[in-house]
Amino acid sequence: MDNKILQATRELIDEIGYPALTIDQVAARAGVGKAAIYRRYASKAETAFAATMHDQQLPPLADTGSLHGDLLALVRAFHSRMATPAAHQLAPALISEIAVNPGLDARFQDTFLAAEQAIFADIIEQAVARGELAGTVDPAMAHLLLLGSLASALYIINLPVDDAMITDLATAATAGITALADRHHSDVGRAVEPH
Repeated sequence: MDNKILQATRELIDEIGYPALTIDQVAARAGVGKAAIYRRYASKAETAFAATMHDQQLPPLADTGSLHGDLLALVRAFHSRMATPAAHQLAPALISEIAVNPGLDARFQDTFLAAEQAIFADIIEQAVARGELAGTVDPAMAHLLLLGSLASALYIINLPVDDAMITDLATAATAGITALADRHHSDVGRAVEPH
């Protein structure tokens, strides 16, 4: 049933666009009741987000052997989802809805963002294990540095995002995460030094 709902949502967005989309249309196309959709998703925006940008599965974690390589693989995978015409229609609507709906905001944080930040936690853990980072970094900050920058470029500044920019974003995020790890490691070192 989940796949039917998400497929129907994708098809309708392609056919009529996000603004004209209704949950009634999704239910009819998927052959399910509206209640079945609302048990899974709190709103039209969340349903569309799950169908077009987040999907059922996040990109698999690519262990490329380096922090930069892992971040580059991740941002490329997310770019392919975030740069679609449907995502350009949806992102502003979702941001607007989250701003006025605390329940949707909490749900979004606890599901989609938590899953994305878990990927960053794994990437950071691997980089620490390889000796690339002096210590851990808050996955939320790593998420902001990489995917926050990508979202801003795509949806707010409206920059043409090509592979060169994606590579630059991964390079900048790698430098930022490394600097944060170094700073946190040196702060911990100073805190335990005898006075």
